[in-house]
Formats: sequence, C-alpha cells, structure tokens
Amino acid sequence: MKEQRSREQWGSRIGVILAVAGSAVGLGNFLRFPGTAAQNGGGAFMLPYFISLLILGIPMCWAEWTMGRYAGARGCNSAPAIFTVIWPHRLAKYLGGLALVIPLVIYMYYVLIESWCLGYALTYLLGDPTLGENPTAFFRKFVGIEQNGVVYQEGGIRGTWLLLAVFVFNFVLIYRGVSKGIETFCKVAMPLMLVLGIIVLVRVLTLGTPDPAKPEQSVLSGLGFMWNPKPAALLNPATWLAASGQIFFSLSVGFGIIINYASYLTKKDDVALSGLTSCSMNEFFEVCLGGLITLPAAFIFLGLAAGDFTGSSFSLGFNALPNVFARMPAGQLVGGLWFFMLFLAAVTSSISMLQPVIAFLEEGFGLKRHASVAILGILSALGCGFVLYFSEGLVALDTFDFWVGSVLILVLALVQACLYGWALGPKRGDQEIHQGANIRVPWVVQLMLKWVVPIYLLAIFTGFCFINLPSHDKLAFSARGVSADDIVEGAVPAALRSQFVAQGLEVPAEATLRRSDQDTDWQVRGRDRSVLYVLRAAEPDWGVYAHETGYVEKIGNNPVALASLLFVLAILAFLMLMVHIAGRRWEAEGRFKNLPAD
Repeated sequence: MKEQRSREQWGSRIGVILAVAGSAVGLGNFLRFPGTAAQNGGGAFMLPYFISLLILGIPMCWAEWTMGRYAGARGCNSAPAIFTVIWPHRLAKYLGGLALVIPLVIYMYYVLIESWCLGYALTYLLGDPTLGENPTAFFRKFVGIEQNGVVYQEGGIRGTWLLLAVFVFNFVLIYRGVSKGIETFCKVAMPLMLVLGIIVLVRVLTLGTPDPAKPEQSVLSGLGFMWNPKPAALLNPATWLAASGQIFFSLSVGFGIIINYASYLTKKDDVALSGLTSCSMNEFFEVCLGGLITLPAAFIFLGLAAGDFTGSSFSLGFNALPNVFARMPAGQLVGGLWFFMLFLAAVTSSISMLQPVIAFLEEGFGLKRHASVAILGILSALGCGFVLYFSEGLVALDTFDFWVGSVLILVLALVQACLYGWALGPKRGDQEIHQGANIRVPWVVQLMLKWVVPIYLLAIFTGFCFINLPSHDKLAFSARGVSADDIVEGAVPAALRSQFVAQGLEVPAEATLRRSDQDTDWQVRGRDRSVLYVLRAAEPDWGVYAHETGYVEKIGNNPVALASLLFVLAILAFLMLMVHIAGRRWEAEGRFKNLPAD
C-alpha cells in the first residue's frame, strides 16, 4: 500500500483545487448553461438553479471529497476499491465499476468535440472565409453530419489528423501523472482560460448596438434576454428538473473523478474548504462568463432568432456564435480566442476522465504507468473511432451522451449518496470532513446527505427517465379545412403542408403520410421513416401533434443508435469483468482485512 500511495500525490493544495475545478469547467459551462437557462425562464431559472446548488451540488461534492480522502488514507485510489472500503460488501466493487465506465465512455466522444473546438480556433487563425459565410453548412461538413465515414475523407484540420493530435496530447498529459501532468497543465490552463474569457466578455459587453437600425438589439437587451425572469416558468416542473440537471453535470458530480482525485490527498489537506472553493470557481466560469457571453452575444446580432439555437448546445456554439463573430469588429481574433478557450476547458475535463481508469489498472493489476496508459489508449481509441465513423446525424455521439453522460451519471450519484449517508454514515463523515479543515460544515449537511440528497436524486432520475425514455405527442395546432379524402398514403397534400408553413413548422419535401398502427391515426414521416407528426381525427378539424421521439423508440428504429448502445454495454461488461478479476486478486492478497482503524 505504501508503494501504491507513493506513485501519485498532488504537489500543492491550489493544484488539486485547480484540477478538480478544471474537471468541472468544460463545454457545458459555456454552451449548455446559457441555452438551458434561456429555455427555462431566463432569470427565473436561477432560483431553482441555486437551490439545487445548495441542496444537491455542494453537499455531493463534499461527500465525494470526503469518501475519496477517507479511502485514500487506507491505500485505495480506484473507485472499486474506494467503494469496498466504504461498504465492505462483495457487490461494492461492481458499483465502483460504474465510476470507470462513465468517464471512459464520455471521453470517447468528448475528445472529438474537443478537436472541433481546436479546429474552429485554427480556422479563425487561418482566416477561412467559409466559416463566417455559412456557419451551419460549415459545421455540418466539418463534423460529417450528412454521411457516416465522411470525416475520414476530409483530411487537414477537418479530418482524423486533428483528432489524433488532440488524442495524443491528452495521453501525454495523463502519462506524466497526477502532479506532473494533470496538475501542471491545470495550473497553466485555468488562469489562461480566465484571461481569455474576460477578454471576450469585455469585447461583448462593449459592443453597444452594432446595427443602428435595430436599437432593440443592444447589450442591455441581450442581457435581459438571458436574465429577465419569466415567473411562469417556476410553476413548470421541467424548469426545476433542468436546473438540477445543469448543477449535476456542471460540477462533475457522479463522474467518478472527484472521488479519485481526493484519494491522493493527505489527512492534513482541507477537503471542506477545497471542495467549496472548486465549486465556487466552477460557478464563476459558468454564471459570470458563460452566462454573460454566449447568449447575450448571439442576441445582439441575431435578435430573437438567437433563441432558435437554445435547443442544442452544439448549435449555439458552432452555428450561432460564428455568425456573431463574422459581423463583429475584430471578430476573427475574438472567435479564435473563444474557441481556444473552449479547447482548454475541454482538455482540463478530458484528462480528468482518463485518471480513474488509470488508477484502477495500476491498483487492480499492479501495472506500471506505461502499460496502463497503453491499455486505456486502445480502449478509448476504439470508442472514439466508433463515434467518429458514425457521424451521420451525430447519432452515435448522442446515444453515448444520453445513456452514459446522463442516465448512468444519475445512477452513480445516487449510489454515492447512499454509500456516504448509510455506509460511511453522518458521524464518520462529519469527523472525516473536519480533519484538517479550516471551516466548519454544518451538521445539517450530514442529515441532508443521508435523507434529502438520495430522495432528491431519485426524484430527478425518475423525472428524467419519464421525460426522455418514452415518446410523447404534443398538440401543435388544429388543421382546418382538411377533409378525410385529403389524408391518404403518399406525399403530404398541399392543403395540409400550407398549414404547417402558416404555423412556422418545417415539413421536409420528401415527407410522406402513413397510417399508424392505430387505424384512426396518421403519421408524417421523414426520409429516414422517423415519425415527425401525428394526425388525429377530431371534430371538426384534425389535431396535429408534434412527435417527440423518446430514446426507447430511437434505439428500436435506428440501427446506429442500437449499435452504439450495444457498444456501451460491451465496454460495461468488459470493465466489470476486469473489476471481478481485480477483486479476486485483492481477496487473495487480503487487501481489505487489515485496514487502518477510523
């Protein structure tokens, strides 16, 4: 155990704080947060957001810091071993296996998005005019969204070479270890991100009203578009669910990263203040930079059309903002700085996703650094190549992100909350968090972690699954003057298509009408046979319902989505097998029989 503990140590307190903050500060702070807030009530969104931060975010961060250091003092750094120390049961190590699957699979697609950010930064540096002329077309070609495998044929900064360079860069950092690699990079990257973010923020806030003919599109109006509260949103359960989810993903709760990072701390390190500091740094980047740059900048130049991009964080970052930079004075420089900042934010997150699996391979099998890095490199390269090849519609990326980056994270967080509250217990948890602490954590936090947080997480998980797993039909409008004779299988009739246009709804030219399994309903289907709208007979009109496809239906109808889910399950099965083998090895060594007393 002494040999294992000597392999990895943080060099300084500020180093571990910056590393943990770096793992949390990522693309979600600058792209996901502004769009989510604007969609869910603007300023009204911030009330449930900060309530979730206080009830869920900060307590869970403290729990992960505490459990990680507690097990680290007993010679354990990987999640399967940490969970076994907290809960001495043969199933504990398999629950810890989730903390290996999640960061590994997320890395497989996150590093791809990371290469997009660097590619955009280089594009601005080289001055490619096509990016500003048609950002949407540029993005679709850049990522190969039209056809599977097309990215392999692009070459240059749009092909696999850029991804390969970013991939290798991540592994060079992780090979250098916790102190010389992760900590050293974060000490440089985090301050640099702050400087770049402030430069872009100042430029945005000094834009004034770029178009005198549109005085309503000003900085103040842009900030109002982002921050003015819409009180009615507080009565919508989806707003509270979105706020909780944003806090959850923003702080990296349930990723299995913080618990691994904290295991390299000593008893003298202050986990209470360090955890609070890292949360505060993340919130500064998210609220003060992400909330004041992304959507306000888009509104200044695009007006209310900026709201059309809030449905997708990728759309906002890679479609809307290049349009903004093209119209902004010195936009080429500002765009380059912005996307380079996003690249740095992505790297600080992606390298943190590799360390938990590295720690497990070293601890579970006694591998040296170069062997564990090589094994992890092969695994992650397979997944990254899978996502890169199946680029059409970004289906593979979206499937990985939903089932692992959303569902499994909620499951792991719930597991960790129960481990802390019921296995470690409030008494031991309170003693551990205050060892070496310079601040006092109220006792009520321990009670929250035992009772409130698990129930809160279970409610979030239930609501999340209810909204996203099944398909839903939402009434869009009532079609008037369309007779039953017009509704026949084949092309969408002109009388019906004109009503879609009048409602501002898009119907592809190749869309067709098909009778559904229920004889009374009709479906408007796209080129890929996916259901876009459902028509239901109602006196005297037809009810037209927008069909929101759930992930269960996506898996059943899309071969790539099904293959992506099977790939994730294969990775899960492989890692669980590795955990089983490591567990047998630990049992033979008697690793958990003579642990230090509390």
